[in-house]
Amino acid sequence: MASPRAARRASALRRAPARTLTHLDRDGAARMVDVSGKPVTVREAVARGRIVISAPAMRLVRAGRLKKGGVVEVARLAGILAAKRTAEAIPLCHPLALAHADVAIQPRADGFQIEARVRTEARTGAEMEALHAVAVAALTVYDMVKAADRTMTITDLCLVEKSGGRSGVFKRPR
Repeated sequence: MASPRAARRASALRRAPARTLTHLDRDGAARMVDVSGKPVTVREAVARGRIVISAPAMRLVRAGRLKKGGVVEVARLAGILAAKRTAEAIPLCHPLALAHADVAIQPRADGFQIEARVRTEARTGAEMEALHAVAVAALTVYDMVKAADRTMTITDLCLVEKSGGRSGVFKRPR
């Protein structure tokens, strides 16, 4: 039996008007959305994710005993670079000139929580840039720690909040 929260969500989805997929044309072919008619607004997006690492590998990370060096700073910089180059990795993304990109990597007992915040003035949102930053930062941690732990899991990648543009503010429910 579904939880009351799941039942409310399913009911809301049934009532919501059907949306079209903006990256498909009438024939179903992929296309880049034309945003030339949209106004330029300040847009900000925050994404978050986790990488779960074994206790023995985390001890090595904390002690600075990995052969590849300091995990957190390398992964943080990789995430920032990824945010700036999202359109090169995701075919239908618009290239954005970012005004700000920051990646924070917080150690946890079982790995790291990664959060990216991206800001721009543009005709389209920065959600993909924030999500890409978190994903690449997590992959960088994986690359640097894999010699000590091949069982790592990258998980919980999600958009936490976004603002700007026609759709306004989104905040992920807790």
